[in-house]
Amino acid sequence: MAIARFPSIVIDCPDPGELARFYGALLDWKADVEPDLSWAEVRADYGQCICFQKVEDYTAPRWPSQELPQQMHLDVVVDDLDAAESAVVKLGARKHEHQPGTTFRVFLDPAGHPFCLCVS
Repeated sequence: MAIARFPSIVIDCPDPGELARFYGALLDWKADVEPDLSWAEVRADYGQCICFQKVEDYTAPRWPSQELPQQMHLDVVVDDLDAAESAVVKLGARKHEHQPGTTFRVFLDPAGHPFCLCVS
């Protein structure tokens, strides 16, 4: 028996609203930003949630270096890498210059967190 239904992921960042809007658009999930702008989240219709918390003096990871490690990243499964790349760049992502594979592409979200677009 499971203890919980859906784990939430909490991501540190300088601007929770910006990341909630970015990932909300990427995943087509509802974004909700707290009035004080210190917390935001995106939630799927079925309950899965990604949360974003404001961190003063936030320092983005420097992937692939471990000097400032990524600590976590999201893999987002897509049907078409080229179409998905175009879409996430329009949303504000940046394609990372280091691309270590052929079945996925590495991007940085607006706060500098790495995430991958992957084909199954």
